[in-house]
Amino acid sequence: MAAEFESCVEYGLNLSKRIYYGKELGEVVVPPEMTRTPESYLPEAVSVYAVVAEPEVVDNPDVPSYQPYVHGKCEPPALIPLHLHGVEVEVDCCLDNAVVTVVGRWRVHCIMTSSKCDCRIAVPIREQGSLLGVEVDNGGRLYHSKLITAEDAKDKENATKKSKNGGGYLKGEIYTFKIPKVDGGTTLSVKVSWSQKLTYQEGQFCLSVPFTFPEYVVPVGKKISKREKIRLNVNSGIGKEISYKCTSHPLKELSSEMGKLSFLYDAEVPKWSTADFKFSYSVSSNDLYGGVLFQSPTLHDFDQREMFCLYLFPGKSQSMKVFRKEVVFLVDISGSVNGEILENVKKALMASLNKLDPQDSFNIIGFNGGIHIFSSSMEPASKAAISKATKWIGEKLIADGGTNILLPLKQAMKLLLDTSESIPLIFLITDGAVEDERQICNEMKGYLTSTRSISPRIYTFGIGLYCNHYFLQMLAQIGKGHYDCAYHPDYIEHRIQRLFDAASSVTLANLTLETFEHLDSSLELFPSHIPDLFSGSPLIVSGRYAGNFPDSFEVRGKKADMSNFAVDLKAQKAKDILLDRIFARRQMDILTAQAWLFESTELEEKVSKISIQTGVPSEYTRMILLHSSKKAPEPVFIQEVFNKINLQKRADSSTTSSFIYLGSLGVGFGNLKATMENIIPAAEDTKLSSEAAEILVKAASNCCSRLLNRCCCMCFIQTCSHMNNQCSIVLSQICAALACFECISCCYELCDC
Repeated sequence: MAAEFESCVEYGLNLSKRIYYGKELGEVVVPPEMTRTPESYLPEAVSVYAVVAEPEVVDNPDVPSYQPYVHGKCEPPALIPLHLHGVEVEVDCCLDNAVVTVVGRWRVHCIMTSSKCDCRIAVPIREQGSLLGVEVDNGGRLYHSKLITAEDAKDKENATKKSKNGGGYLKGEIYTFKIPKVDGGTTLSVKVSWSQKLTYQEGQFCLSVPFTFPEYVVPVGKKISKREKIRLNVNSGIGKEISYKCTSHPLKELSSEMGKLSFLYDAEVPKWSTADFKFSYSVSSNDLYGGVLFQSPTLHDFDQREMFCLYLFPGKSQSMKVFRKEVVFLVDISGSVNGEILENVKKALMASLNKLDPQDSFNIIGFNGGIHIFSSSMEPASKAAISKATKWIGEKLIADGGTNILLPLKQAMKLLLDTSESIPLIFLITDGAVEDERQICNEMKGYLTSTRSISPRIYTFGIGLYCNHYFLQMLAQIGKGHYDCAYHPDYIEHRIQRLFDAASSVTLANLTLETFEHLDSSLELFPSHIPDLFSGSPLIVSGRYAGNFPDSFEVRGKKADMSNFAVDLKAQKAKDILLDRIFARRQMDILTAQAWLFESTELEEKVSKISIQTGVPSEYTRMILLHSSKKAPEPVFIQEVFNKINLQKRADSSTTSSFIYLGSLGVGFGNLKATMENIIPAAEDTKLSSEAAEILVKAASNCCSRLLNRCCCMCFIQTCSHMNNQCSIVLSQICAALACFECISCCYELCDC
């Protein structure tokens, strides 16, 4: 749980005040200020923490000092942020995808050399991101990640034993895992890669990489080098001129050619970066434009069909009108949607209502076991109606009861039955799973195959991990809409508004690709139904095919005035990019939703193959960290040699191998039992207390931690460092005895003075 993680870090920072850093240039060196930031103690860049269960092991491995003995153990373990000694970032951007690789060196500066500790690595991954790989060098003991099938994971005998070191998410976006038994004083080298989706704002692709480091990870000492480096490569993929701007770090342009840019930032710094790395670029064009890229598969690709992607960008000008909207909001008000979750949903709902144009119309349905309707018919989006709806939301949307999703969907379809010359929208917000999800999908297919000019679009939004996110994705695919989610209450309001903004900016609907009719039945499109084009984001569709690829494609659709639209898109071969890896995540999500709907083991196996081939995690693969270490062979003298076989046995025995089981990086398929029991989704957040099973005893006295917060503790440590052994030992024992009897009020008074 995020709050518990922060508490552990706060306690770890207090423990780190025990560390004495020695003298430099005649002055006592003190650690940086360790105050809480206005936001939190959650990491805003890749970070490493010493997991401290026994406080007495906290000390400077270079300058040991006499420490007051601390009784008991930490439950849960404290987390001391390690000092960062160098960081490099490399980012490769192509189309709307970015692959980020971070390499850093962290020193275990807070554990005495005779002791070991686990180290927890935290990786903030931006939304719609996937962890791609991990490499860790623990002083010669090497770890590297590998994806295996779920079946192979079951066959590994030690999987459950190793799971205590497994990973998990904080707030749905910060992935953490442990490396066990790291020696005090070791420099830990960590390399982490992940993919993330670029956002699209005002005609520009926007990149934001977590690169904000707190003051307390800066190494103590004036002569320690601190170098940070960022390498950025941009490939538009479409061979057009790129215009760009960077708002965070001074980049030096290394190379520039049509459709490609390369930059470098390399600096020796007094302290680490205090801002995320932000970069934005646009492919110059004022009007709507697009194209098609195609590429042959590699020899090792299990699917030997050709690959392609079709892109359609709205351009910078906003000359095309958006459709009039008729929207029905379906809001889950079951018992689990309570407190902060419901309040954030209400805020997002009221903000969305205020963005409606006067010519739009709306309605609201709150649902639990039954339904609560704002109006018996669609209401024009007048100021009076929105004001009335705002009051109704505050009074009627009260969390209680079970969850029934089919009933409000049917009611919404009835309300939108007579729409014309507009985009009918159903906006579903839920936090739960229901038993009849497959039935819902099949019934919605029937509703949406009607003969009306524009069928209702279904937009879905999932909250927490108890709802079935693949059901919501499937429902959005069927309804030619979009899906989004928030695994933590903090993200609900912003992301619901963002999804509604997209749904409100449709400029082209009912898009079809006429040329695809000439390809054979092997054509596979992701998604199978082409979504609408928004004024604020590009449309990208990928797929596989066999046969002769056409030189151009014709895209047809309808404009907001219901007139027809058509554009020809030229096909060209994709260069210097790997289409299968760029689109792996979105293709696997679509196939996983289909595998769930049709209960198809064949599709599950296909997703598993794509996952292992591209290195992108899925619901049907598991990630492990393989650990291997090679010891140098001992000197062998002629008289000690018995035979070649014995030598070979000795060489083989010098290599050891094991693994750490990180488990599934997916979100699962919902929790029906938790939904029925109305458990609040926030409780699903990863808990660090699973580590507490290893810690059997709490600290004997809380006064020890309180003492650490006062300056007298640091003064005491520095004083002991100048005493002889006998004197310092006696003082340490006296201090420990006083602490155990909580007789330290006099110390408090002195420090406060």
